[in-house]
Amino acid sequence: MINFKNIALGIAAIYLMGSGTAQAQRPAANVVVAKIVERTVAAGQTFVGTTTPVKKSMVGSAVDGRVAAYPINEGDFVRKDQPLAQLLTSTISLEVKAAISELKLRKEELNELENGSRPAEIRQAKAAMLAAKTAMDYHQKKKIRAEELYQSNALNADELQLIISEQIQAEQKYLQAMESHQLVVDGPRKERIEQARAQLAIQQTAVEKLEDQLTKHTIKAPFDGFISAEHTEVGQWVQRGELVAEVLAMNEIDILTQVPENVVPFVKQGMQVNVRIAALPEHLFTGQVVTIVPQADLRSRTFPVKIRVINKIEDHVPLIKSGMIARVTLPTGTKKKSLFIPKDALVLGGRTTMVYVVTPGEKKGTIIAAPVAVETGIAQGELIQVIGNLQPGQQVITRGNERLRPGQSIAIIEAIQ
Repeated sequence: MINFKNIALGIAAIYLMGSGTAQAQRPAANVVVAKIVERTVAAGQTFVGTTTPVKKSMVGSAVDGRVAAYPINEGDFVRKDQPLAQLLTSTISLEVKAAISELKLRKEELNELENGSRPAEIRQAKAAMLAAKTAMDYHQKKKIRAEELYQSNALNADELQLIISEQIQAEQKYLQAMESHQLVVDGPRKERIEQARAQLAIQQTAVEKLEDQLTKHTIKAPFDGFISAEHTEVGQWVQRGELVAEVLAMNEIDILTQVPENVVPFVKQGMQVNVRIAALPEHLFTGQVVTIVPQADLRSRTFPVKIRVINKIEDHVPLIKSGMIARVTLPTGTKKKSLFIPKDALVLGGRTTMVYVVTPGEKKGTIIAAPVAVETGIAQGELIQVIGNLQPGQQVITRGNERLRPGQSIAIIEAIQ
């Protein structure tokens, strides 16, 4: 526990010794202030947790193949669908080309059937039918003439039978030509068109299957994130299901902490909590309780609670990294009066967290910035609980406090209610 009394006395001594010099050398700094408010809230308790990514994907290969390209390294930032590894595709590319050519053939066959007979084909069939009819008429007349000659004994029976046979053949050829003409006019049977459509659909499925296989030869990132581990290299053979890389989504961070059974009833899903990370003392984070696991550890009688924090990423480098130690302040249920200030009033990054309080200066009518060490507690929206040598109604500096020095003269340009 921080000894606020000793720290406050030390800070006070420093700024009192140098306040005169500071006021003489520095002009009054323009600041925005807000009042310290008192609220009755549940007391807070700090619990230790570990930062973990919201999403972690162990990306594997969907097909067997040899790695032709592996353009990633551990720590790299990758976008969704960015290639992580490329497998050799020469053989399957040839198969895709052949399947596409076969698909084109099936499409043209179907088009030919659906378009039906061309006008020239119909005219050709009609001409053949008319020619067959002319031949049939000729043989019909020849038969009649032969029968007359046979009656007058000018033609024997064998000759008559031959002429009758020719007439029958001519009649059959005409019938055949007539049916052929009708078939050309009617076009292909519906059944043949449906068969062609089915063959086209089968070939389309075959092409899609091969293209899907080809796509799977390019292993892509499932979401925006960072490469946390490499599992292959160029030239290595990977089997289906074998790991290629690990990707972490770091735009949000979960903090997993264990909460005792006497405290967990006061923790509610959706509530905002204060989060401090030991490795980032100059930053204060506000998290939201997203998960309260209803199953306790039977040995420790603690319940896993997950708090989600929005991470800061600059130049593809996450501020909060996976595995950092974090401290979260959760309500314990005991009601008491506490002091709250805007979060912007906190000055972070030093050995202790502090705020600047508006205090009368040595000269009449002047005011100065007096530093006070504080410890933070639970969060309530834009306000945060503070514990230190403060009083309700005092004014703390919320803007312009980043470059202030202890005892520096200030000028209030706005007071936030």
